[in-house]
Amino acid sequence: MEKWMGASPGELAWVAVSAVGMYAAVVLLTRLAGLRSFSKISSFDFAVTVAIGSVLASAILAPDPPLARAAAALAALYAIQISVAALRTRWGVARRAVDNRPLLLMAGSRVLEENLRTAKLTPGDLRAKLREANVLSLEEVRAVVMESTGDVSVLHGPPDGAALDPGLLEGVRDVETLAAGDGPG
Repeated sequence: MEKWMGASPGELAWVAVSAVGMYAAVVLLTRLAGLRSFSKISSFDFAVTVAIGSVLASAILAPDPPLARAAAALAALYAIQISVAALRTRWGVARRAVDNRPLLLMAGSRVLEENLRTAKLTPGDLRAKLREANVLSLEEVRAVVMESTGDVSVLHGPPDGAALDPGLLEGVRDVETLAAGDGPG
């Protein structure tokens, strides 16, 4: 019963030592790898961040803390992330293999229902993202894009404001559905 309810002082001390050791490893590796370490620039970055969290939790809470193995696992994850990031910048085939392509969800005030279904979003999800972006009227919406990371970007402004720069939508799937009055140009 005692094992289920708690831990011995020695076990608690090892948890604390493990936490400090793993924290130090993450700080060091993040400094070496750079700011991208915890970014969510691509879906691969997000997956690595989740994996790092899993390694940390496992190492800290393991009955016999495997600090050296966990630090090696972290170093491997950081190395993989740095390598994939380098490949993504050099070769389009690597970028296409790793990254999702952004998807247009709204062309102006028009909701692209098929793309909403493709993204597995509901109209309520879309409305929530519009509210988060402080959209006051659907006439303000120039475009809504589900990014490669799963984030939703809302491009909006006053209906009589500046035209949407087409370069902002480069690489977005179904961008050609934007009507002349809804978007770029």
